[in-house]
Amino acid sequence: MQETVESNQAQAPIQPEPLVGFGFFVEVLNGIGVMLGLALLWFLEKLRNSFFRLLDRMNVKARARRGSAFPPGRPRRTQA
Repeated sequence: MQETVESNQAQAPIQPEPLVGFGFFVEVLNGIGVMLGLALLWFLEKLRNSFFRLLDRMNVKARARRGSAFPPGRPRRTQA
């Protein structure tokens, strides 16, 4: 047990390699893509909130009956 603890302490510290060239370009594009995706989600949330505020101002009530996870009509027969 003591040998494994001592061998772990003897390892050199991790040295990260700097990004240069194509790798740096890919990471920048990835960051821009993530930023644009989050901006799109934020914009769609703002649009949804404004739509529901408009419905509230127009005094549109919610559905009278509850929604269902199952489609309307008779269920299909299952073949056993």
